[in-house]
Amino acid sequence: MIAIVDYKMGNLRSVENALRRLGADFVVTADADVIRRADKVLLPGVGNAAEAMENLRAADLVDVIRSLRQPVLGICVGMQVMCRHSEEGDVDCLGIFDARVKRFLPAPEVKVPHMGWNKIGNLETKLFKDLDGGSYVYFVHSYYPELCPDTIATATHGVMFSAALKYENFYGTQFHPEKSGDVGERIIANFLKL
Repeated sequence: MIAIVDYKMGNLRSVENALRRLGADFVVTADADVIRRADKVLLPGVGNAAEAMENLRAADLVDVIRSLRQPVLGICVGMQVMCRHSEEGDVDCLGIFDARVKRFLPAPEVKVPHMGWNKIGNLETKLFKDLDGGSYVYFVHSYYPELCPDTIATATHGVMFSAALKYENFYGTQFHPEKSGDVGERIIANFLKL
Protein backbone atom coordinates (compact mmCIF):
# COMPACT_ATOMS: atom_id res chain seq x y z
CA MET A 1 0.00 0.00 0.00
CA ILE A 2 1.22 3.48 -0.93
CA ALA A 3 0.28 6.42 1.28
CA ILE A 4 -0.15 9.80 -0.43
CA VAL A 5 0.21 12.35 2.34
CA ASP A 6 -2.66 14.83 2.33
CA TYR A 7 -1.41 18.02 3.95
CA LYS A 8 -3.62 20.38 1.95
CA MET A 9 -0.98 21.35 -0.62
CA GLY A 10 -2.72 20.33 -3.84
CA ASN A 11 -1.54 18.13 -6.69
CA LEU A 12 -3.15 15.03 -5.21
CA ARG A 13 -5.38 14.21 -8.19
CA SER A 14 -2.61 14.06 -10.78
CA VAL A 15 -0.51 11.87 -8.45
CA GLU A 16 -3.52 9.61 -7.85
CA ASN A 17 -4.09 9.33 -11.62
CA ALA A 18 -0.44 8.41 -12.23
CA LEU A 19 -0.60 5.65 -9.61
CA ARG A 20 -3.92 4.42 -10.99
CA ARG A 21 -2.38 4.14 -14.49
CA LEU A 22 0.37 1.96 -12.99
CA GLY A 23 -2.15 -0.23 -11.17
CA ALA A 24 -0.83 0.73 -7.75
CA ASP A 25 -2.78 0.28 -4.52
CA PHE A 26 -2.85 3.62 -2.67
CA VAL A 27 -4.67 5.71 -0.09
CA VAL A 28 -4.76 9.49 0.40
CA THR A 29 -4.34 10.18 4.11
CA ALA A 30 -3.09 12.43 6.90
CA ASP A 31 -3.35 9.59 9.44
CA ALA A 32 0.06 9.06 11.05
CA ASP A 33 -0.52 5.35 11.70
CA VAL A 34 -1.53 4.69 8.09
CA ILE A 35 1.52 6.60 6.85
CA ARG A 36 3.86 4.67 9.17
CA ARG A 37 2.43 1.31 8.02
CA ALA A 38 2.56 2.08 4.29
CA ASP A 39 5.05 0.26 2.06
CA LYS A 40 5.90 3.55 0.33
CA VAL A 41 5.02 7.18 0.98
CA LEU A 42 4.47 10.02 -1.49
CA LEU A 43 4.64 13.65 -0.34
CA PRO A 44 3.35 15.69 -3.28
CA GLY A 45 2.89 19.43 -3.16
CA VAL A 46 2.11 22.59 -5.05
CA GLY A 47 2.28 25.98 -3.39
CA ASN A 48 4.24 27.78 -0.71
CA ALA A 49 6.91 26.08 1.42
CA ALA A 50 6.08 28.07 4.57
CA GLU A 51 2.40 27.13 4.26
CA ALA A 52 3.38 23.51 3.61
CA MET A 53 5.44 23.40 6.81
CA GLU A 54 2.62 25.04 8.74
CA ASN A 55 0.20 22.40 7.44
CA LEU A 56 2.58 19.55 8.31
CA ARG A 57 2.95 20.92 11.85
CA ALA A 58 -0.82 21.38 12.19
CA ALA A 59 -1.37 17.76 11.13
CA ASP A 60 1.36 16.64 13.59
CA LEU A 61 3.28 14.97 10.73
CA VAL A 62 6.74 16.57 11.02
CA ASP A 63 8.27 13.90 13.28
CA VAL A 64 6.26 11.16 11.54
CA ILE A 65 7.84 11.95 8.16
CA ARG A 66 11.33 12.33 9.61
CA SER A 67 11.02 8.89 11.27
CA LEU A 68 9.94 6.93 8.17
CA ARG A 69 12.14 4.00 7.11
CA GLN A 70 10.29 2.92 3.96
CA PRO A 71 10.95 4.66 0.59
CA VAL A 72 9.55 8.21 0.59
CA LEU A 73 9.23 10.39 -2.52
CA GLY A 74 8.68 14.14 -2.23
CA ILE A 75 7.46 15.95 -5.34
CA CYS A 76 8.05 19.68 -5.96
CA VAL A 77 7.14 21.48 -2.70
CA GLY A 78 7.02 18.01 -1.12
CA MET A 79 10.75 17.73 -1.85
CA GLN A 80 11.51 21.34 -0.87
CA VAL A 81 10.07 20.88 2.62
CA MET A 82 12.42 17.90 3.08
CA CYS A 83 15.38 20.30 2.69
CA ARG A 84 17.00 22.30 5.52
CA HIS A 85 15.57 25.74 4.83
CA SER A 86 13.51 27.56 2.20
CA GLU A 87 13.79 31.20 1.21
CA GLU A 88 10.07 30.98 0.41
CA GLY A 89 8.67 32.35 3.66
CA ASP A 90 12.14 32.11 5.28
CA VAL A 91 11.16 28.83 6.91
CA ASP A 92 13.13 26.00 8.49
CA CYS A 93 12.03 22.72 6.94
CA LEU A 94 12.35 19.01 7.78
CA GLY A 95 16.14 18.92 7.36
CA ILE A 96 16.28 15.52 5.67
CA PHE A 97 18.21 16.74 2.62
CA ASP A 98 21.32 18.85 3.19
CA ALA A 99 20.17 21.66 0.87
CA ARG A 100 18.75 25.15 1.05
CA VAL A 101 15.91 26.15 -1.26
CA LYS A 102 16.53 29.42 -3.09
CA ARG A 103 14.51 31.71 -5.35
CA PHE A 104 15.42 31.96 -9.03
CA LEU A 105 16.71 35.43 -9.81
CA PRO A 106 14.92 36.87 -12.84
CA ALA A 107 17.16 37.74 -15.79
CA PRO A 108 16.54 38.39 -19.49
CA GLU A 109 16.99 34.70 -20.33
CA VAL A 110 15.51 33.35 -17.07
CA LYS A 111 11.76 33.50 -16.67
CA VAL A 112 10.33 33.02 -13.20
CA PRO A 113 8.54 30.76 -12.58
CA HIS A 114 10.48 28.07 -14.39
CA MET A 115 7.59 26.42 -16.20
CA GLY A 116 7.70 23.74 -18.87
CA TRP A 117 9.89 20.94 -20.14
CA ASN A 118 13.57 20.84 -19.29
CA LYS A 119 16.18 18.13 -19.47
CA ILE A 120 17.74 16.45 -16.48
CA GLY A 121 21.25 15.06 -16.35
CA ASN A 122 23.80 13.41 -14.08
CA LEU A 123 21.23 10.76 -13.25
CA GLU A 124 22.15 8.46 -10.39
CA THR A 125 20.35 5.79 -8.33
CA LYS A 126 17.68 3.21 -9.08
CA LEU A 127 15.06 5.98 -9.30
CA PHE A 128 16.34 6.69 -12.83
CA LYS A 129 16.85 3.09 -13.98
CA ASP A 130 16.48 2.74 -17.77
CA LEU A 131 16.52 6.52 -18.34
CA ASP A 132 19.10 8.47 -20.30
CA GLY A 133 20.74 11.67 -19.16
CA GLY A 134 19.06 14.39 -21.17
CA SER A 135 15.55 13.03 -20.58
CA TYR A 136 12.92 15.78 -20.48
CA VAL A 137 10.61 16.29 -17.51
CA TYR A 138 8.03 18.92 -16.55
CA PHE A 139 8.82 21.71 -14.07
CA VAL A 140 6.67 24.41 -12.44
CA HIS A 141 8.56 26.30 -9.71
CA SER A 142 10.04 29.63 -8.65
CA TYR A 143 12.32 28.14 -5.98
CA TYR A 144 14.94 25.43 -6.34
CA PRO A 145 17.13 23.28 -4.10
CA GLU A 146 20.81 24.12 -4.42
CA LEU A 147 23.36 21.53 -5.47
CA CYS A 148 24.48 19.48 -2.48
CA PRO A 149 25.89 16.06 -1.54
CA ASP A 150 22.35 14.60 -1.81
CA THR A 151 21.92 15.66 -5.48
CA ILE A 152 21.12 12.71 -7.77
CA ALA A 153 20.01 14.66 -10.87
CA THR A 154 20.56 18.20 -12.11
CA ALA A 155 18.83 20.69 -14.38
CA THR A 156 19.71 24.19 -15.48
CA HIS A 157 17.54 27.30 -15.54
CA GLY A 158 19.92 30.22 -15.29
CA VAL A 159 21.78 28.22 -12.64
CA MET A 160 22.34 24.51 -12.26
CA PHE A 161 20.20 23.13 -9.46
CA SER A 162 19.14 19.85 -7.88
CA ALA A 163 16.40 18.33 -10.01
CA ALA A 164 16.34 15.32 -7.67
CA LEU A 165 17.72 14.47 -4.24
CA LYS A 166 18.29 11.31 -2.22
CA TYR A 167 19.27 10.65 1.37
CA GLU A 168 18.97 7.09 2.67
CA ASN A 169 15.32 6.07 2.02
CA PHE A 170 14.20 9.61 1.09
CA TYR A 171 13.94 10.75 -2.53
CA GLY A 172 12.73 14.01 -3.99
CA THR A 173 12.07 15.46 -7.44
CA GLN A 174 11.76 19.17 -8.13
CA PHE A 175 9.95 18.30 -11.34
CA HIS A 176 6.54 16.65 -11.56
CA PRO A 177 6.96 13.01 -12.63
CA GLU A 178 3.17 12.61 -12.69
CA LYS A 179 3.06 15.26 -15.48
CA SER A 180 6.21 14.16 -17.32
CA GLY A 181 4.82 11.62 -19.78
CA ASP A 182 6.60 8.30 -20.32
CA VAL A 183 9.77 9.47 -18.53
CA GLY A 184 7.83 10.45 -15.44
CA GLU A 185 5.85 7.23 -15.49
CA ARG A 186 9.14 5.29 -15.58
CA ILE A 187 10.41 7.25 -12.57
CA ILE A 188 7.26 6.55 -10.56
CA ALA A 189 7.38 2.88 -11.58
CA ASN A 190 11.02 2.72 -10.48
CA PHE A 191 10.08 4.26 -7.13
CA LEU A 192 7.33 1.66 -6.66
CA LYS A 193 9.94 -1.10 -7.18
CA LEU A 194 12.39 0.24 -4.57
